[in-house]
Amino acid sequence: MMNGTDTTGDEPAANGEFPGDGLSDAELSPSHSSEDLRHIRIAVVDDHEMFRAGVIATLQPYFQIVGQAADVEGSIAMIGQTAPDVVLLDVHVPGGEGGGGAEILAKSQPRSPDSAFLALSVSDSPKDVGSVIRAGARGYVTKTITGQDLMNSIIQVHEGYAVFSPKLAGFVLSTFQGIAPATHDDELDRLSAREQEVMRLIARGYTYKEVAGELFISIKTVETHVSSVLRKLQLSNRTELTRWAADRRIV
Repeated sequence: MMNGTDTTGDEPAANGEFPGDGLSDAELSPSHSSEDLRHIRIAVVDDHEMFRAGVIATLQPYFQIVGQAADVEGSIAMIGQTAPDVVLLDVHVPGGEGGGGAEILAKSQPRSPDSAFLALSVSDSPKDVGSVIRAGARGYVTKTITGQDLMNSIIQVHEGYAVFSPKLAGFVLSTFQGIAPATHDDELDRLSAREQEVMRLIARGYTYKEVAGELFISIKTVETHVSSVLRKLQLSNRTELTRWAADRRIV
């Protein structure tokens, strides 16, 4: 296992460690093609070598991979040296003073103030999520994410959006204080009462089956409502829907 800093050329793919193979332009965020992404510079921080290699193998055909690291000290040095646009950051990283991803964030930001941090972790515990969000991470996704969704999350973070896995939405919202909810929202008013119910459950991370059970409707009806919500709000997928709802503090 590699410890410390490494600027990356070609990396071997991990054997099944990360979900996601080659992606087509149709699978990317609607306003982007693979050619648009080469200017985005990525660093990967994770102490598991095979997972790190799998992430790099997934992203490298599309983004510039400028560095990788496996511990706190190496990550801080690497980020300072390479100034990546987006850092994919595991929460539990050895070394340093034991603060893991949050420590890397706190000590790296003065060295690379324009870098955006996207936590990528197996953990979905409130303590872990809160520690890196409060330290300055712009997003938090779990390692169950697909390669396609990870790429779109990177794009969104790079463009200044907050991104997080759907089931973390409620907790992530609670980490932000002092943001008053809107009293009136023209976009929300486009949705029927039932569509708003479905939208809130989907934004909280419910599956279609769970929504159907909660609202005593069929899965087909849930699918119809979700399609209508996405169309009315001009959104492309449930990740964008979750972010839309989170921005309005309505989940």
